[in-house]
Amino acid sequence: MRFTTLFERRRDEQILLARVLLMGLFVIFGWDKLTNFSGTAAYMESMGLPLPTFAAFSALVMEFFVGLAILIGYYTRPLALLLALYTVITAFIGHRYWNIADTDAAHIETMINFYKNMSIVGGLLLLCILGPGKYSVDRR
Repeated sequence: MRFTTLFERRRDEQILLARVLLMGLFVIFGWDKLTNFSGTAAYMESMGLPLPTFAAFSALVMEFFVGLAILIGYYTRPLALLLALYTVITAFIGHRYWNIADTDAAHIETMINFYKNMSIVGGLLLLCILGPGKYSVDRR
């Protein structure tokens, strides 16, 4: 059996696994924002964001509710694109490693988080291109 044939036969299961793995991060951190909304708003304010309550609400909706929708495969393509855009924006707002001195330990940690966000964007764009697969609300 060819290697590619094995993967082609399990394509829908692999897409489901990708959705679960990608959305796990968003749903977990979105749940934290839901259960600790005031703390999330305070964090947004400490970052100097204008309208911190609105920023916290936007983050909650994007991470938890959009994350759940993609997890079950509901409006997967447009929501994956929207979540990719959100993730790029949060990377540029929250992980500005270029503003931290190279000698500061936080520089490397912030740079890693920035590029992790960019990797997540890549996964979301692939999901947008491939669609949700057979195991999704979109397919029903």
